[in-house]
Amino acid sequence: QVQLVESGGGLVQPGGSLKLSCAASRSIFEIVAMGWYRQAPGKQRELVAGITSGGRINYRDFVKGRFTISRDNTKNTVYLQMDSLKPEDTAVYYCNADDPFGHRFWGQGTQVTVSS
Repeated sequence: QVQLVESGGGLVQPGGSLKLSCAASRSIFEIVAMGWYRQAPGKQRELVAGITSGGRINYRDFVKGRFTISRDNTKNTVYLQMDSLKPEDTAVYYCNADDPFGHRFWGQGTQVTVSS
């Protein structure tokens, strides 16, 4: 079974940077994609960025030019470099991983707070 371990959240001032990481445990099933979602209070969980094992990347418009997703396939680890952070980026950020059978796995979530 896939287990995801996240790190890197915290409190940062507007305009600052954070880097999130998510490591997937070894699984009998191949991981075909990993990504980051976020959920703010009173809002639905939304995709931030995703990346496949082949390097195909998808960004939501509100983070293009500010966030960068990358993946180390040898370690089954995905990263999210967040620059030029805004208060509206404040949310709980969740790592996810998808297997070839349509299963989705989630990390525990890490809080990102952007405030002066």
